[in-house]
Amino acid sequence: MKTAYFDCFSGISGDMILGALIDAGAPFDKLKNGLAQLNLDGYTITASTVLKKGIKAAKVDVAAEGPDLPGRPLKDLREIISESRLENAIKNRSLSIFQRLAEAEATVHNCLVEEVHFHEVGHIDTIVDIVGSVYALHLLGIDKVISSPIDTGSGSVEIAHGLFPVPAPVTAELLKGVPVYSSGVERELTTPTGAAIITTIASSFQPLPEMKLSNIGYGAGGWELNEKANILRVLIGEDGDTYDMDEVFLIEANIDDMNPQIYEYIIDRLFQEGALDVYITPTVMKKSRPAHMLSTITKLEHLDNIRRLVFKETTTIGVRISKMVRSILTREIKEVELPYGTVRVKIASDQNGVRSISPEYEDCRKIAMETGMPLRDVMELARLTYTAK
Repeated sequence: MKTAYFDCFSGISGDMILGALIDAGAPFDKLKNGLAQLNLDGYTITASTVLKKGIKAAKVDVAAEGPDLPGRPLKDLREIISESRLENAIKNRSLSIFQRLAEAEATVHNCLVEEVHFHEVGHIDTIVDIVGSVYALHLLGIDKVISSPIDTGSGSVEIAHGLFPVPAPVTAELLKGVPVYSSGVERELTTPTGAAIITTIASSFQPLPEMKLSNIGYGAGGWELNEKANILRVLIGEDGDTYDMDEVFLIEANIDDMNPQIYEYIIDRLFQEGALDVYITPTVMKKSRPAHMLSTITKLEHLDNIRRLVFKETTTIGVRISKMVRSILTREIKEVELPYGTVRVKIASDQNGVRSISPEYEDCRKIAMETGMPLRDVMELARLTYTAK
């Protein structure tokens, strides 16, 4: 599977994405011909080679010929893309990025999506950056996109609604659920356009996966930084039989003085707060006291709530927290109709196909209780029904 890994160590923006993909081999002439199929006139696009801290990178510039509109409603952007002669897959992916932008804008400004009037992201250069990035991925034959955690930068940025801290409100909304950090550089390193593109097209955000590299590209940003090169790196290659990976946190607490009846309650509460898994391991503590180790696996966004809950609901006076990377199968939930009701089925798969079929326990238990059938028979019937589809 041909994979593009975006290394966002100096942030990400629309022009940086487009520059990195051109530098990685997307033919610029074909890219321009593809963009010419948009229902959009009055601009020129150029690509040049620049040096950033001694690193060669592609710098993309889009210039409006005459005054550009100060902003556009979402329906105008839809028309520009939908009425183009681009392939449907490119149209749909581009439209999904603008839809994500519109939803973020609507959340920040407390309005309906259809009432959103784009300001900073409604200009010609943004339209070209978004559609051009999608088209460049198509030209390179990219099957999957993965991203590193994203450096947002720091300081303040002037937007249409005034001065705001970095990341800007819409950028922050777009980055919810994504691992981010600030290296301390006082610049807006990640823009709303860059955040919208990468959070729409990336399947995961993780350290560099195992892959056989074939192409590397560098896209130049607009800043001249003292601390580091303002560039975005894309690494392209075949990932073979590797698996999706993500970062999780393991929270552990040793407990030797708590009523064991409380464990059932705390486990349920931990799952409600976003735990991916919870388990208890018998152990022996100092002075040979028998105890239990309560272990919880969670994503970064739920870490604080889960840590707070462990301190609140158990007798522990300290927890250990470890960051780790896990390999995961692709999972999706399907429904199957049995003669007795609907059962959800979890399907786990990788590049080689389906690895496991797991009927939802509670659905099967409900049918078993209502019909008197053995639970194992209900679960097996759900598996066979899905397999026969």
